[in-house]
Amino acid sequence: MIINKNKIVSSFVLLVFGIGMTSTFAQSPTYKAKVPSSLITPNKVETEMLGDLEFFDGMPNEATVKKTIDFLDLSRAVEVFLNGMPATSIYAMLEGMKQAGANPGDLVLWKDYGDARTLALTFNTSTPYAFAEINVKDEPMIVDVPPGALVGAVDDAFFRWVTDLGVTGPNQGKGGKWIFVGPDYEGNLPDGFTIIKTPTYRNWMFLRALVTNGDVETATLGLRTQFRVYPLSMLANPPKGKVVNASGAQINTVHANDVTYYDELNAVIQYEPADAFNPELVGQFAAIGIKKGEPFAPDARMKKILTEGVAIGNATARSLTFRPREERLYFYPGKRQWYSPFTGGSSEFMNKGERVLDDRIIFHYYATGITPAMARAQVGTGSAYAIGAHDSEGNYLDGGKTYKVTLPGPVPAKDFWSFVVYDNQTRSVLETDQKSAGVDSNSPDIKPNADGSYTVWFGPTAPKGKEGNWVQTMPGKSYNSLLRLYGPLEAYFDKSWMPGDFELVK
Repeated sequence: MIINKNKIVSSFVLLVFGIGMTSTFAQSPTYKAKVPSSLITPNKVETEMLGDLEFFDGMPNEATVKKTIDFLDLSRAVEVFLNGMPATSIYAMLEGMKQAGANPGDLVLWKDYGDARTLALTFNTSTPYAFAEINVKDEPMIVDVPPGALVGAVDDAFFRWVTDLGVTGPNQGKGGKWIFVGPDYEGNLPDGFTIIKTPTYRNWMFLRALVTNGDVETATLGLRTQFRVYPLSMLANPPKGKVVNASGAQINTVHANDVTYYDELNAVIQYEPADAFNPELVGQFAAIGIKKGEPFAPDARMKKILTEGVAIGNATARSLTFRPREERLYFYPGKRQWYSPFTGGSSEFMNKGERVLDDRIIFHYYATGITPAMARAQVGTGSAYAIGAHDSEGNYLDGGKTYKVTLPGPVPAKDFWSFVVYDNQTRSVLETDQKSAGVDSNSPDIKPNADGSYTVWFGPTAPKGKEGNWVQTMPGKSYNSLLRLYGPLEAYFDKSWMPGDFELVK
């Protein structure tokens, strides 16, 4: 047998060295901490969402790195959809007005009321609405508001309340002249104006005209003849206001629910001042590639993540909006199905220093128009809203079935009350053969019950003899309805008055 002496020597050296190394590492360090087990990352961690995550002494392997980074980007894409919605909602509203033929400063007026042809979140078809863009990027803008029974406000490019106008504004419906000033304007301003500073360039004004005795011509006269928006440089020779009648216009004012949502958000970030929004939120946008002054150009991997992110975000918004998970959102817990995201009475969705994120998501996914007057209605003023998306058993409303809702009398609304039905896909007025897609206390054919209550019927066809109290729905379509009380009275606030649920008629 031939013995390889070199191999024997090498093996011996390695053995001795290995023993020495083992002995060295087996020794307890001189400086040793008392490490709690909560600090230690095991070599293998099992998760339900990402599967097994593997490490060597706390260092993630390549598979774990990929899983977690993909998850981080995906979770941020979802959060950007949910938290950036106020910006995209305003953006869609302002861009939608252009589809009606309006430019910034023009008054877009639904003089003959809105209907399902306009895609807009929770339009009320029994109220003439008026919108306008107040853009202060180049210079301050003067807004002449006519006196009269007008209710509304101005919101900035992140749907933050700027000021009220009309009867809930500082001039209490007496009209007046306003100057809206952008964040970087440093010039002089004339006397005699109400000065409003806004943190963003683009701002959205919304007003509704209160109609008395069905006289819409008188209710909208001031808007049509006196309202105007014009730049400060034209103060000496102001132009005549331009009015665009959008009644019947087929336009879209609702943000996207697919991957193009992120393009809408990017457009907002590129246009507005860099410091217009919360830095933490802007950082969230930047984390998925939406950065001020830089092109938004996601690669193939990121496009796939964004596509999935908006799908999950949209599903989450729908789950929160149409299946509220917290009892506090319900007006009458355990007794009725009516609910609202304005539970805390704050138009900023604040509660003891906490921004209630789910409430903000629900509101901006479902509705539009932020003002304290809506969140904190006072007895006899403002308005109150309740969402009905389920029947008395908690089932979603089915457009092929017939339901009835009874409002006990007297209904606590000083001005009027109304029902409108909305398509759950678009959150806009439900497409039916009924232009109003609803009824209200001013409807000419509506009839009270003998005891002063009102019963309203919802279904594909009107029950015989109930045509004036009927709201049409469509088979094969889900829907929800918004109950509005304009000028809500004490019985609404103390909850001594309680509307009936949607009762399935069998």
